[in-house]
Amino acid sequence: MSNGHFPADRQTLRGSGLGAPKLNRYGKDSDPLIVLTAAAAVKLGLPERLEGHEQRRSLRLPEDHPVVKQVVKAKWRLTQRGFGPWARIYRKAQGRERQCVQLAILSWDALDERSWPGVAEMEPADIARVFGVYARRVITPRGSTAVSGLELMTALRPPTRAVRDETTGNWVSAYNPGSLGTEPMDPAPPEATAEHPVVVDSGWTGGFLNEEAYQWVRPVDLLTDEECILPFAVGLDLNTAFLAAAARLIVGLSAPDHFVGPKFNSKIPGSWLVNLSHVEVDPRLPSPFTPDGTRPTEPAWYQTHTVAYAQELGYSVAPLEAYLRRETGAYLDPWHDRLKAAYVDTLADLGVTKDLNDAEFLAAMERHKEVDPAMAAVLAAIKATVKGGIGKLRERPQGKKYKEGEPWPALQRPTWRPDIRAAVISKARVNMHRKLRNMATMTGLYPLAVLSDCVVYPSPGASPLDFLPYAASGKPQPGGFRLGPTPGLAKLEGVQSMLWAVDLMEQGYNPARHIKGGDAVLDEGE
Repeated sequence: MSNGHFPADRQTLRGSGLGAPKLNRYGKDSDPLIVLTAAAAVKLGLPERLEGHEQRRSLRLPEDHPVVKQVVKAKWRLTQRGFGPWARIYRKAQGRERQCVQLAILSWDALDERSWPGVAEMEPADIARVFGVYARRVITPRGSTAVSGLELMTALRPPTRAVRDETTGNWVSAYNPGSLGTEPMDPAPPEATAEHPVVVDSGWTGGFLNEEAYQWVRPVDLLTDEECILPFAVGLDLNTAFLAAAARLIVGLSAPDHFVGPKFNSKIPGSWLVNLSHVEVDPRLPSPFTPDGTRPTEPAWYQTHTVAYAQELGYSVAPLEAYLRRETGAYLDPWHDRLKAAYVDTLADLGVTKDLNDAEFLAAMERHKEVDPAMAAVLAAIKATVKGGIGKLRERPQGKKYKEGEPWPALQRPTWRPDIRAAVISKARVNMHRKLRNMATMTGLYPLAVLSDCVVYPSPGASPLDFLPYAASGKPQPGGFRLGPTPGLAKLEGVQSMLWAVDLMEQGYNPARHIKGGDAVLDEGE
């Protein structure tokens, strides 16, 4: 590679053994990924940085650049996205073998610092280790962690499989049961976004699902004197709460059908128009039905899990309308299983293992990032893959040129499924509320604030051990928040003084956003 020529040689690729085997018998092998450091990019005749006025990730090499010409001359092609930070170079398929190489150019900001902290500055051997472990445990990266999260869904549930045609005896491509198929599917109007063609073309005014993560702060006048004199505010964070919610989650696989006055059935995934304003919830807790925790006042659209929770609380529900899907399945199960194993194994590499008691777990979590920065970066990338993958299920239009009512590129994907995103977030929010309620019953404690998967409690001490419920035997009480290294269990997010928390609440800020120090990112991957 040192001669300054761009390597676009079929033999080099074939002999290298680059790439990764498929994750499902009906899937495809992963294409090779070549990661270029700044020095390598320059050596190959690429600019060290891409210059321009647009957002850096949308920058591209001009078509008349010598390297682009070299690629074309060698009979390779670039995808429509051109030669950017994540470039795909391919040759038209010959026979069964397709040939495609992906490039990640680090000095062009291929890696988002939030998803891959510190990786771009690491030594090449450490960069190789980070990508190697992520590729083995998750998938060969294909761009942002959000894109990789979505690609992993398809890799584990390929849309087609080979079946034998009874009449001709030939093998043909057919729908793979349990997958989302090859064609995009329109959402029901309440599941769409306001700018979606389904909404704009039909003139829909019937309202939309609002299944989002919590952003709630308890009103200051509902704090008691006993709470205010406690010295500490302690933040707990649920590990990959969206991933925990994806486990054994039944979602719709076919197109939605409209029903008027249906009987509620908690086993059918869909969107229900129902009035939940009669459900009484302690005002010191957020409403389970709205992201801002306010009590609903009129009928609104909810995902199945949210309505089922009203029933669980002992209330009757009478839906006015629903959009339901007849074909259903646990589409995200293999995705959950692979990412859970990746998360748990990577934490274990950082010294946080399942056999630790709660005090040892807290101590191990405090130092895990220093143990091995490369593996800590892999852990951050796994978490970003979960959040970003769920967010991409409802990717919004991007760019100033977009006009309302026009389709945008993401709608071409069978994985543009806002109803599946709503199911995950609804289940995660209901899970959070159930724990908040159980904590109040078991300990008499009420949260100060919740932000997505982080909750802040007033505490007599600076550790979660000072307020979490334990049995006389020392075992954690089931139903509340529990510490531990698996998805859905909690870790310490941060500790501040109670005075600090109350001061923020009085100013209208959410202490859960700031308890870590700095500003927590509420990133739904959009």
